[in-house]
Amino acid sequence: MPSTLPDGDPVPPNGELPAAALASVPRTPLSIYLHVPFCTTRCGYCDFNTYTATELGDAPGASRAGYPDAVVAELDLARRVLGDQVPQVSTVFVGGGTPTLLPADDLGRMLAAIRDRFGLAADAEVTTESNPESIDPTGLRRLVDHGFTRISFGMQSVRPHVLRVLDRVHTPGRPQEAVAEAKQAGFAHTSLDLIYGTPGESLEDWRASLVAAIAAEPDHISAYSLIVEPGTRLAARIRRGELPMTDEDDLADKYELAEELLSAAGYRNYEISNWSTDPAGRCRHNLAYWHGANWWGAGPGAHSHVGGVRWWNVKHPAGYAARLGRGASPAQAREILTADQQRVERVLLELRLDTGLDPGVLTDRERSRLPGLHARGLVDTDRDQLVLTPAGRLLADGVVRDLLD
Repeated sequence: MPSTLPDGDPVPPNGELPAAALASVPRTPLSIYLHVPFCTTRCGYCDFNTYTATELGDAPGASRAGYPDAVVAELDLARRVLGDQVPQVSTVFVGGGTPTLLPADDLGRMLAAIRDRFGLAADAEVTTESNPESIDPTGLRRLVDHGFTRISFGMQSVRPHVLRVLDRVHTPGRPQEAVAEAKQAGFAHTSLDLIYGTPGESLEDWRASLVAAIAAEPDHISAYSLIVEPGTRLAARIRRGELPMTDEDDLADKYELAEELLSAAGYRNYEISNWSTDPAGRCRHNLAYWHGANWWGAGPGAHSHVGGVRWWNVKHPAGYAARLGRGASPAQAREILTADQQRVERVLLELRLDTGLDPGVLTDRERSRLPGLHARGLVDTDRDQLVLTPAGRLLADGVVRDLLD
């Protein structure tokens, strides 16, 4: 089942933000995330806020047909809360779930609502995720007609036995076909998402997946280490001894292989888990997260951040629609970050990037630890920015723990 939301402070019924947070709105880029919580089946490793038709049943307000109405209602709320000085939207990302289970025209309608209420920057990046089995050439062309510029397909693996462990429903080879169809439809950018470390996946299995993804020639590839989340079906199978637990050394070997093959093919790592063929292929929406920009997340369970205030919506689609139906904010709770919390998050996020972190963000005591991390080969301190080495990327969480007070 989906993971639980954190605790937090109450949110005003109208969703209003503190004046200090609103002061950041005119001078900070704005991104919008749209969450589509529907899936055909639940993958065994997934703890995202997603639901199958069986799980939702006949719950009022939870139908796919009525879902765009609820999202548009939250976009209306966002426009009222952010005020008249809100900038045009720089990036839009539709995630899930499987967004392309909704008709392309429904996704286009939600994008049009953003355009009408906020405006889209002339060079706005507009992305949707997709299961490659859930879209066809006609749907891809409709998405381009509506203004989508980028699409990210879940590929995970090329090996059938790995896909079975992950409970993925697409057939091997279909993600690569979908990339070709998306290019032909007119998408400016395409991405494939891979997962490594699945129980039973050999190093050669992983090599085959990388080779296949590279051969499809997307301009972006993501490679994520499998995380076994508590409460998932995969975690239960491992606990019962049906599958082996993931191994840290195996994960490290597979990450190093990804860096080797992707670099040789002309992809550059710009964030720990992400590679692109050139700067234009980078996911600008995710870069907005990593650089601490403002974003509004619309949809059940979606998270938002504006000016140091972070909040999250109620999780169930029915409860989400019900709140909006009575004119209330769908937010469940929020937290107002202190200046030091924002500083710590900046270290956590910007160190993941190839552009690195300004060492001036660190305290004097934290900077005194840099020579030790450099001696261990984990950080590069010879540049103006503090950057993780390839070895440091493998141990990024540990580097941050060792660095921060």
